[in-house]
Amino acid sequence: MGVKKSLQTGGNLLNLLSSILTVLSTTTNYWIRQQGGHSGLWQECTHGKCSNIPCQNTLAVSAACMVLATTFSIVALGIGIRIQCQEAESRRSQNTIVLLFLSGLLLLIALAVYTSKNAWKPEVFFSWSYFFGWLALPFLFIAGFCFLLADMILQSTEAISGFPVCL
Repeated sequence: MGVKKSLQTGGNLLNLLSSILTVLSTTTNYWIRQQGGHSGLWQECTHGKCSNIPCQNTLAVSAACMVLATTFSIVALGIGIRIQCQEAESRRSQNTIVLLFLSGLLLLIALAVYTSKNAWKPEVFFSWSYFFGWLALPFLFIAGFCFLLADMILQSTEAISGFPVCL
C-alpha cells in the first residue's frame, strides 16, 4: 500500500469516527446537565419528562451548524470512499478536502456559539454529547489534512510523470 492510499485510508477512518461522533452529539440530549435534568439542542428533560426547547436564536444557530457539519462530513465520507475504491482512475480529492474543512468550521461555530450561551450559567455542567462534538473537531481537520497530503502526492506524481528522468 502506497503513501497516498495510506493517507486516504487514514482520512476515511478519521472521517468515519468524526461522523459517528457528530451524529451522536447532534441527536442526543446530554449537552448540559443541571439540577434535576439535562438538555441538548432539541429537548430539555427535567425530572424524567422531556419537552421541546422553545426557539432561541443561539440554539437555532448551533443546531443548524451541527446538522450541516454532520451532513457535510457524511457526504465527504462517501466521496472519500469512492475515491479510494476506484483505483483505475486517479481522482483528485478537492471536494472531500473542502467538505471536511467546511464541516470542521461549522462544527467549531456551533460549539463556540453553544459555549458562549451556556458557559456563564451557574449550576450548569457540560456533558458527554457536548464533548463528543469537541472530540470530533480535530478528527475532521486531521482527515482533511490526510486528503490534502494525498492530493498533493497525486498532483506531484502527475506533474513529473511526463518528465524524462535519467538514472
